[in-house]
Amino acid sequence: MDRLKREFLDPSNEYSAMPFWFWNDDLSNEEIIRQIHDFHSKEIHGFVLHPRLGLPKSIPYLSEKFMGFVETAVTVAAKLGMQVILYDEAMYPSSSANGLVVKKNPEYASRGLRMVEVPCREGQNRILFDDLSQGETLLSIQAINKIGDEIQAEKTVVLIPEEMTAEFTKPDAGDWSIVAFIETFTMGTIRGIHWGQDDGEPDAPRSADLLNPDAVRSFIELTHEKYYERLADHFGKTIIAMFTDEPDLLGRNHLKGLMPWTPGFMEDFIQSGLHETNLPLLWFSGLEGASDSVRKKYHDAVRKRLTATFYKPLSDWCAYHGIALTGHPAESDDIGLLDYFQIPGQDVVWRFIAPEDNLGVKGYHSTLGKCSADAARHRGRRRNLNEVFGVCSKLKGWDLTADEMKWYLDWLFVRGVNLITPHAFYYSIRNERRNERPPDVGPNNIWWSDYALFSRYIKRMSWLMTDSTNQTEVAVLAQEAFLPWKSVQPLFENQIEFNYLEEALLKSNTKLVEGKLHIMNQTYSIVIIEGGSRFDSQTWKTLQTFIEQGGTVLQIEEENSRNQVEIGQIKVSSEQSLPGRINQVLQLKTRLTPASSSLRMSHLVKGNVHYYVLVNEGEMDYKGSFFSEIQGKTEVWYPWTGDIEPAVTYEQGKGNAIEVFVHRREAILIAIDPSQEQAVIPVAKQVRCKTEDLSFGFQLEAIPGNTFRAINQLLPWNQWDGMTYFSGTLTYVKEFVVEHLEDYSKIEIDLGEVYEMARVWINGMEVGVQMWAPYKFSIKEYLITGTNQVKMAVTNSLANRYDHVSLPSGLAGPVSLNYFKQK
Repeated sequence: MDRLKREFLDPSNEYSAMPFWFWNDDLSNEEIIRQIHDFHSKEIHGFVLHPRLGLPKSIPYLSEKFMGFVETAVTVAAKLGMQVILYDEAMYPSSSANGLVVKKNPEYASRGLRMVEVPCREGQNRILFDDLSQGETLLSIQAINKIGDEIQAEKTVVLIPEEMTAEFTKPDAGDWSIVAFIETFTMGTIRGIHWGQDDGEPDAPRSADLLNPDAVRSFIELTHEKYYERLADHFGKTIIAMFTDEPDLLGRNHLKGLMPWTPGFMEDFIQSGLHETNLPLLWFSGLEGASDSVRKKYHDAVRKRLTATFYKPLSDWCAYHGIALTGHPAESDDIGLLDYFQIPGQDVVWRFIAPEDNLGVKGYHSTLGKCSADAARHRGRRRNLNEVFGVCSKLKGWDLTADEMKWYLDWLFVRGVNLITPHAFYYSIRNERRNERPPDVGPNNIWWSDYALFSRYIKRMSWLMTDSTNQTEVAVLAQEAFLPWKSVQPLFENQIEFNYLEEALLKSNTKLVEGKLHIMNQTYSIVIIEGGSRFDSQTWKTLQTFIEQGGTVLQIEEENSRNQVEIGQIKVSSEQSLPGRINQVLQLKTRLTPASSSLRMSHLVKGNVHYYVLVNEGEMDYKGSFFSEIQGKTEVWYPWTGDIEPAVTYEQGKGNAIEVFVHRREAILIAIDPSQEQAVIPVAKQVRCKTEDLSFGFQLEAIPGNTFRAINQLLPWNQWDGMTYFSGTLTYVKEFVVEHLEDYSKIEIDLGEVYEMARVWINGMEVGVQMWAPYKFSIKEYLITGTNQVKMAVTNSLANRYDHVSLPSGLAGPVSLNYFKQK
């Protein structure tokens, strides 16, 4: 435990955050070097080098000039012992090389399948399809019978055209149409790095065909090989990975109504168990749900080909050159596409998950933290990455708070993420650059002077979540593009840990021994099924054997399911029934009293020490007791501050109950070392005995352009004349008297409401900085008996200035002194 404690307090630099560093302006070697040293001074020991919109055309992507700047950055990082992840595109999505792939060969542009429908008249219909654009290919012509918006798939007829002409005579009086399927260029684009190359702009680079192995080979030659040619000596040392970013099969702003396709894909389509006559069901619904199966097989075929033509070649190239493939696919639950990532990843973006409205556990985006973590767990990958904070503010501007940043980090860590990529540190916020996917969450924001606090916290939590094994016996069955969220919400809310286990891995990578499923370091005795009709017969056979050997399958009953499989599973009527059923089977060895739906928990073992990570995702402090059957030396570790203290425990049956207090926006670690005995800790409680109001009589240090100094009442700044859109720092000063200082065991100052960062000095000595509520500071050690001075520097959001919004700002109070005595 002592060794682990030292590592926790000062983790290796490999656990550093690795922010996106937006290269978005005219570059210079001097400024690149200055910014890297600035990162390093804030304990940021790595970065993702990300070309971004705003880079001038005088620095073309992958040009000699561009690569010279890259070499400067990597060389400086190497000297400082930092790590670099290269980015494989000129903005995003990946695969275009800023349009160079398509410029090299126009046939490599992204492709899709479009459908043209022509309603049939009575009698014979003769339809000419001769208006194809250049590069288009007529793939199939069929006649379909429609009943409303659905088709009778068994009546579909393939027509053999002659000279681009199809003839068809209606066999009955039904509603018939002739549909043509045409392979075409999608006209999709990516977001480029130069002005005029953004979405919808004339020079937006064309996206490439990810399903075409020749196009992908060209992409690798243009990007990866170019980097390696220049930086080979740093690969596998300073350069640890290549980041690929949400590849898009059709491209952005593509022609509407298309399905991903590529030359020769009809063979893949048929090999997946489909037929040419199934093509209409990609667009039309079939009677009795016939289209569901067709679309699933089609999308499975697309993913299979995408894995073979894109992800595997990238992964192989990275492995051969001594680095990892990292990044993330396009969708939040695309866990199957992470198969070839040496560092699986995902993306927290656009506030799809958030502290409000239960979005942390609700909706399919709420699965993305577990997506990367469980992909790594079940594939034996040490690290998994999440890009985070991208456009995550409520107003989609600069109003993202440090409070919210802490919430997002805790949200990721308790789910098992251990490599954080903040989005983003901006090279420049000059002019319109500051409004391109804001905000800067690093050097150009208000908290930068204290960013080392975030850096240390990220390192400590990333260290904990690496080379540790979470202790859960519960697996939730998933598919390569389906991670259930309804069934796991009550598990989160009842502190029941689980992992997503993909159907493909269940069938291929698990070992079944005496009613337990073993995969990598994980062992499961319960499998939860949501959406049982999704899973194939082989899966059900595996689960039946699992049950016969003593395992438990809990299945949520489906409404109107056509194929009910009976294998001896326990069926539950709703998701809310799952925690009780799990407890009946496992006799859970941990519990919180009182219960709280806002607390999340992960139980880990690292170096033979048990860690319980408790994260408060709610808005209220939590006070209660935590029970564990594991006994041993018990401590509470505070990863934000680095404080460690003995736990107050008391025996309860066959285990220990631990008093816990978890503030809002706080994560604590309960560390238990079974190899050492727990010392008896006397219970000493701090009881508040009086409160003194300090809200009046503050003096305000001079503000440029303002003359007032005395503050009669604490109000948000945007309610003051002339301060509606003010962003900056104001300092409040006040004297107060403390009598009989020795009578109190603790004295704290509570600032009440603050927007959003406060630094406090007592008698000229800095106490600390707080970036989120509660804004409380323990100050007894700084006080003297008699007259004391408090000084508070309050900084508000840059959104007021940059987004021209009037957000509550400054110190609203009330400010109070709380006196405590030990009881």
